[in-house]
Amino acid sequence: MSTSDHLLLILHIGFAIFTLGPLTAATMSTPRYIRKRNTSVVRYLNRTTQIYGVACLGVFLFGIFLANGQFDQVWLSASMTLFIVALVLLLIVDRDQRRAVHLLEAAGAPAPASAPAEAADGGEKPKVEKTEEAERQEAREAVREDAPGADVAQVERGRIAALSGVVALIWLVILVLMVWNG
Repeated sequence: MSTSDHLLLILHIGFAIFTLGPLTAATMSTPRYIRKRNTSVVRYLNRTTQIYGVACLGVFLFGIFLANGQFDQVWLSASMTLFIVALVLLLIVDRDQRRAVHLLEAAGAPAPASAPAEAADGGEKPKVEKTEEAERQEAREAVREDAPGADVAQVERGRIAALSGVVALIWLVILVLMVWNG
């Protein structure tokens, strides 16, 4: 192996470590923050997915240069095909993350404030104080699974969880192919 091949191998492995790890962590932790309705974190994880998704193309490019045109080897063709499949799945994850951010923002939008109702005598209507027990009961009802609106972006959350698991599995299969045959 020549010096340039060693350099390409170092860059290939370096890009794999420093892009695929954070990319996988961002996609796999997104469903948790969708469930918690934390819009800012989901938006941040979506941006992280976009940045590291583009950066992981370096892994693919350095791998192509490292192959030296020996694309007739089955393990190399399989690895490249799996990598492209993983990138397509990441595009779907990115789309679902953006959709989840939109749905979370729509669900979290504050209701329009209404003017306080005035009593017949022209004074303000007295405020009714809620007891602690009533507030606790209201909070329990808000987080109940069967309460309407309790689960925002459920479809996106499930699809992101499933696809990010498949992508992580694809990364592992590619790693096994590289170590076994490289």
